[in-house]
Amino acid sequence: MLSGKMGAGTIKKKKVGNGMITSTSNSKIKKLTKCMKSAKERKKQGVFLVEGIRMFSEIPKKLHVETFVTKNFFQKNEELFTDISYELVAEHVMESVSDTKTPQGVISLVKQQQYTLEEVCTGRGGNPPLILALENLQDPGNLGTIVRTAEGAGVTGIVMSKDTVDIYNPKVVRATMGSIFRVPFCYVENMTEWVGRMKEENIGTYSAHLQGTSFYDYDYVKPTIFCIGNEGNGLTDALSTTTKYKIQIPMMGKVESLNAATAATVLMYEAMRQRNTKYRQN
Repeated sequence: MLSGKMGAGTIKKKKVGNGMITSTSNSKIKKLTKCMKSAKERKKQGVFLVEGIRMFSEIPKKLHVETFVTKNFFQKNEELFTDISYELVAEHVMESVSDTKTPQGVISLVKQQQYTLEEVCTGRGGNPPLILALENLQDPGNLGTIVRTAEGAGVTGIVMSKDTVDIYNPKVVRATMGSIFRVPFCYVENMTEWVGRMKEENIGTYSAHLQGTSFYDYDYVKPTIFCIGNEGNGLTDALSTTTKYKIQIPMMGKVESLNAATAATVLMYEAMRQRNTKYRQN
């Protein structure tokens, strides 16, 4: 991570450029603004943006490209700038590029991580794969929350359809609270085709569906893929009929369904509960 302790006399700060950037017309600020607003530009440059002190302190050094920081933030957190490149920017410049209403004073460009489908679908720590397959999710907050919760629940990877919101959208990144650096993920061209191949390989494939049977009735200790659909429309018929099982989270009262992030959380933690129970018994 960026933060860390070093011996006396060894701290190096790699300031780049001369003085402070005071104009929003500066070429680096224009580049930063484009990356903040455009998924196409982020992909072209192979970077994404991280904003705020918590996320900034979690950036792996190998992924750090450059940081833009206000003088006030730098003076209060100088120890975080050990051996990294940064540019001082005026407060109004920071406000012009920030994606938040109250900027904390630090924005970083970070290299995008590239995972192969095989890496995403490989189990971790001797545990069988536990994968989330997300189809056409559009809400950045939902996706970010799912990524964060996935880390907490021991999910080994996330596979997304190509029409799912960009995982490097600044709102998604912020909602992950750093988990984006630790949970493997990738996009696939044809989610239905990929899930079908996984079913043929005897991996348990489950679609969250209103016409499914209770999700408590299944074994998720084995290799498992949970398919979660679009916030408003759910899974496509093509994908839901491809999975081996349709599962439903039982509801009381007049509630018909949960939102995508909440449903995914319930499923993930049931899988974690089952796996923890089995491993304790063994």
